[in-house]
Amino acid sequence: SVFAPIAAEFAAYASSLGVPEVTAIPVSALAGDNVVTPSPHMDWYGGPTVLEHLETVPVVTDPTAEPARFPVQYVIRPQTTTHPDYRGYAGQLAAGVLRVGERVTVLPSGRTSTVAGIDALGSSVDVAWAPQSVTVRLADDVDVSRGDLIVPTAGAPGTTRDVEATVCHVADRPLRVGDRVLLKHTTRTVKALVKAVPSRLTLDDLSQHPDPGELAANDIGRVVLRTAEPLALDAYADSRRTGSFLLIDPADGTTLTAGMAGEAFAGGTAAAAGDEGWDF
Repeated sequence: SVFAPIAAEFAAYASSLGVPEVTAIPVSALAGDNVVTPSPHMDWYGGPTVLEHLETVPVVTDPTAEPARFPVQYVIRPQTTTHPDYRGYAGQLAAGVLRVGERVTVLPSGRTSTVAGIDALGSSVDVAWAPQSVTVRLADDVDVSRGDLIVPTAGAPGTTRDVEATVCHVADRPLRVGDRVLLKHTTRTVKALVKAVPSRLTLDDLSQHPDPGELAANDIGRVVLRTAEPLALDAYADSRRTGSFLLIDPADGTTLTAGMAGEAFAGGTAAAAGDEGWDF
């Protein structure tokens, strides 16, 4: 009679956060009931213990089921007598499966080519899957550099300079409208401007406090950002690997905020650049 209302309250709270399933386990931390072994004092409960649940619950999704995303970390051009024309793009496949012969697009430039080869652990392979670290070779001599994203042409994400996201602010210094930050997405880091802080989440009742003006340490809220260069962001709900980003203090490199991209929107034309290229 006590446990059921508590479990229902947590289930309702989790549902409002978008958590699809909750397992409620009655425990006594002091006596160890249902922590490691089933409690002899709760014959009305037939579910798992905490340890049993932790050892069996799935905690990650299969990255190979998502569209392929290959952030370029390093460009390899040995230019030796053995490999005079070798040009490879090294990195870790963030999601999906990449195959030789597949038509791909390089973002944000939008140039297209075909996967001519994939090198893994010193040998050529036909297929690579997340989270393998590989070197990709393209059939065409296209301009690719660190921070670019190689994706299948079919189903390539759009690029945008306007980003709306849910963020968790982790620094002691508040995040305010007008702040100039660096945005790190996969292997790409660009300048960004905090254009708006539309709301802050109130954790007690999950209500939205509108226009707080800033986010303090441990606050969760919505932000609108404008980046100096286009980004190929997925929605975090679709891919947490390519839908997440960090905001960094450009002065000292401190991590300020962890972000989860929501609906990215393309909007308007860029304003003329001002001092140091920050007004965009």
